[in-house]
Amino acid sequence: MRAVVAKGLGGPEVLELREVPDPDIGDDEVLIKVAAAGVNRADLLQLKGQHPPPPGAPPYLGLECSGVIERLGARVDGWKVGDEVCALLGGGGYAEKVAVAASQLLPIPRGVSLRDAASLPEVACTVWSTVFMACHLSAGESVLIHGGSSGIGTFAIQMAKSIGAQVFATAGSEKKLDLCKQLGAEVAINYKEDDFVARVKEATHGEGVDVVLDMVGASYFERNLEALGMDGRLFIIGFQGGASGQLSLLPILKKRLIVSAAGLRTRAPESKAQIVAEVWQNVWPAVEERKVKPVIYRVFPLEEAAQALQLMVANQHFGKILLTP
Repeated sequence: MRAVVAKGLGGPEVLELREVPDPDIGDDEVLIKVAAAGVNRADLLQLKGQHPPPPGAPPYLGLECSGVIERLGARVDGWKVGDEVCALLGGGGYAEKVAVAASQLLPIPRGVSLRDAASLPEVACTVWSTVFMACHLSAGESVLIHGGSSGIGTFAIQMAKSIGAQVFATAGSEKKLDLCKQLGAEVAINYKEDDFVARVKEATHGEGVDVVLDMVGASYFERNLEALGMDGRLFIIGFQGGASGQLSLLPILKKRLIVSAAGLRTRAPESKAQIVAEVWQNVWPAVEERKVKPVIYRVFPLEEAAQALQLMVANQHFGKILLTP
């Protein structure tokens, strides 16, 4: 098969398309013929050596894909050769074929194309496991979503809106803010020009939001605590603004805040399986009812994986970037 291989550590320029051996599959795995793969910011970290694949995962980039089951492991039940699926991967999506545990498979939601379904597993599992499983966002509560124009952001806005939450989102241009509003954000904040804490306090009559989903990290940490109300929950999924800094613990104690942080890729297989099962049960109905839609910005052929990642570096996209073999 063909796969996108990194010649060494660096940026998108180190990628090239090569012929490599087909994957082997274990007894609990399936082999997928890839129709499309999602591009994620974590792929850039892997190129720099900062986000390696978990043990046993393929070495190639790619944390999600869609495709057709080509082969089944000996212990796989509930799926058959020819089934159209999408999958949460430990790696290997930037290829023509990938092996994945059957417990990390999802059916293609009704009304979503096989190609576009590749945009869903990583963002759906990330958003569900953080905003809902960990932070328990519920109807009538409010959530601030940083990076509202990202793949995770666009999905989180729609999912939070679908359950009846009030949604705040940050983005870096007026065009992106308008698109966030179209997806369901009631308050869209330009982080380059406005103080998101002040805007949140103004819109909530000084109370603050119930949940913050943050991918910025240290540079936003204290302001995120300010933006939260009593019993608020902050979940950190990235460190684009740094991973260390000084902080006061007083707001956490004073407002009874909960601060959590976790990645998806490094979770145990059992944890991933639980998240995937809950996404199938709780998120897929919203997708099939068109309350939550894939947001696809651009699709590249597999041989242009470097250009796809360069677009992500430029941060000019809105939603998801895909690759197709």
